[in-house]
Amino acid sequence: MSAPAATVSSYARSTGQPRRLILDGWIVGTVAALLLIGLVMVASASIGIAEKETGHAFTYFQKQVVFVLLGLLAAAVGLAVPTRAWEKYSIWLMAGAFLLLVLVLVPGIGYTVNGARRWVRLGFMNFQVSELARVMLLTYIASYAVRRADELRDSFVGFMKPVGVLALAAVLLLCEPDFGAATVLLATGLVVLFLAGARLHHLAVPVVLGSAGLALLALISPYRLRRLTGFLNPWGDPFDSGFQLVQSLIAIGRGAWVGVGLGSSVQKLFYLPEAHTDFVFAVFAEEFGLLGVVVVIGLFALLVARALTVSREAARAGQTFQSYVAAAIGVWLGLQAFVNIGVNMGLLPTKGLTLPLLSYGGSSMLVTLGWIGVLLRIHHDTQASGRACAVPREGRRS
Repeated sequence: MSAPAATVSSYARSTGQPRRLILDGWIVGTVAALLLIGLVMVASASIGIAEKETGHAFTYFQKQVVFVLLGLLAAAVGLAVPTRAWEKYSIWLMAGAFLLLVLVLVPGIGYTVNGARRWVRLGFMNFQVSELARVMLLTYIASYAVRRADELRDSFVGFMKPVGVLALAAVLLLCEPDFGAATVLLATGLVVLFLAGARLHHLAVPVVLGSAGLALLALISPYRLRRLTGFLNPWGDPFDSGFQLVQSLIAIGRGAWVGVGLGSSVQKLFYLPEAHTDFVFAVFAEEFGLLGVVVVIGLFALLVARALTVSREAARAGQTFQSYVAAAIGVWLGLQAFVNIGVNMGLLPTKGLTLPLLSYGGSSMLVTLGWIGVLLRIHHDTQASGRACAVPREGRRS
């Protein structure tokens, strides 16, 4: 065996992984493309409101650049921290998530915007705690699915324990209120439990009860009921309950096949509320048309597919916790993108969820890129474990 090969082999045996960082090019490239599209669209969609509110047309674009840079730092942290640390401290992550969800409801700590108390002030930005809390809770669910695998599969009580955690978190989210975040958390958590082996007849109980509860909340709340009726027939009240959706549909319709051109959107000019946040997809569709929409949806589909592929590879490598976390990342990204795009297109009631990596906002950007970093770390660990096992065999041949 040559000296360099011996050095690599000895390092691999002692650490379990090679020196070089192994990144998934598809994930990195897809995320980079979505970030670039997002920056361009935030700049375009926010020009009017930024000029009106601050006197500077690119205020929100400049802030978004800062958020992206901070998000890339969060991704570096997620990539650097060994995934076994998340599993080891998962119970503390769950406790921290509940602490955040309770604190945001305390007057003087939680910050209210448009009637919802979802944010805490962090000096230069308002941080939406539900974004981080959801990640922490899903990490705990993945850990529970590994630690109590037999109990989860064979016992209804063992299955309902993590469901109870998700339900309590959903109640706190609804108190903010954040109906969309609660729905995405419950759905993603149940998918992870299903992948971990939960029985279908066990899953049916929280699905039925949760759906009935969310429907009841929507019906007894005048605000949510107006949103629901506005979604079913936005043209029936185009200047009140259906206003947002009507403006979004007009924007998407104007885009036709190839769009009206970058910067030429009309709906973003004080017609479409939240044009650079929740409805940035509608502005994108207006400016780039069906062709651009297909590209963006394709990029999200590719990112979700790669996350699920990483999950499958981790499972094959015996890294069960990492497999569940990667699956949670993929499901969460796909579900939130589907809900946001569905809302913009009138397929779903308005939920107030951002489009990951595209919408303006520091909380979503920091958490999303941080979790992408964790996904890249899982891919690295999975590939490194396979390569480390292969090095001694190569050494013997040389």
